[in-house]
Amino acid sequence: MSEKPLICVDADIPFLDGRLEPFARVRLLGQEEFTPEAVRDADALMIRTRTRCAEPLLGGSRVRMIATATIGMDQFDLPWCAARGIETRNAPGCNAPAVAQYVWGCILHLGYKPEGLTVGVVGCGHVGSIVADWARRLGARVLVSDPPLQAAGTRPDLEYRPLRELAASCDVLTVHTPHTSTGDHPTHHLVDAPVFEAMRPGSLFINAARGPVSDNADLLPALRSGRIRAAIDCWEGEPDIDPEVLRLSSIATFHIAGYSRQGKQRATRMALQAIGRHFGFSPDLSGLEGDYQPPTGLSPERIMADFDPSPIDALLRSNPGAFDRLRAEYTLRNETL
Repeated sequence: MSEKPLICVDADIPFLDGRLEPFARVRLLGQEEFTPEAVRDADALMIRTRTRCAEPLLGGSRVRMIATATIGMDQFDLPWCAARGIETRNAPGCNAPAVAQYVWGCILHLGYKPEGLTVGVVGCGHVGSIVADWARRLGARVLVSDPPLQAAGTRPDLEYRPLRELAASCDVLTVHTPHTSTGDHPTHHLVDAPVFEAMRPGSLFINAARGPVSDNADLLPALRSGRIRAAIDCWEGEPDIDPEVLRLSSIATFHIAGYSRQGKQRATRMALQAIGRHFGFSPDLSGLEGDYQPPTGLSPERIMADFDPSPIDALLRSNPGAFDRLRAEYTLRNETL
């Protein structure tokens, strides 16, 4: 390509610091500014979670590469993009340590003691594997529900259980799957009434994955009865969250489980690398966080000192209509290192 490629970049992606400008023309856009007119002449996009990459946005464009600085790819119509030769890349595992910190911060601040605790991990990928590792290091037992991983046979060390059996066997049920509606193992409303009904009295359900993995309508009866507790960071229908789920949850936060400084740096690094590979250039990655290294000296006290969900919970309860604004204004925290 003789002319520098034009890349439309979400203006809220942090730590870019002019890293693309030596190699590309950059058009900064707010999330609401990603319109067909704005991207029509773009060669690539660098986005976050709410830019829907499908025919309505891209049908008349010359975009051939999209990198999202996020783990999830819910915002992509992947078959449509593939059929039109549009390369799509995400940032797998970028914020997994931060989500693990969130999960364990919630567990500990709600008074659960790791010793003797049984933690059920639904989806043992990038995030779930770190949650499980921390559980073992803190003295808890780990059970796993992950049919694709179990079928692959690559982790025979894990204690697998069918989901409902898992729910009946654990004190904490935490989900870490993508949100999918097709395929052999769809996760849309994976955690439904039979799963909630199987959970032990006093057990804790955590959703720091994707909102629609859990069925709000099925969660509410379990919360209304007081039989289980919930810590919710990812909401079905967000930013328009269910006020009753909010009221009845023990912890309620505005989709910031993965919002760490290190996680955002990893996401930006991975998106830059994907863009660079596509166009054949090597952006400056200096100062950006590298791959996750397990923390040394992990302890409940250290996790609780590093992350307390209470102030974030209070902000959301006081102004649930400001979900997106609160999320945008959240100060990136440091991971447990």
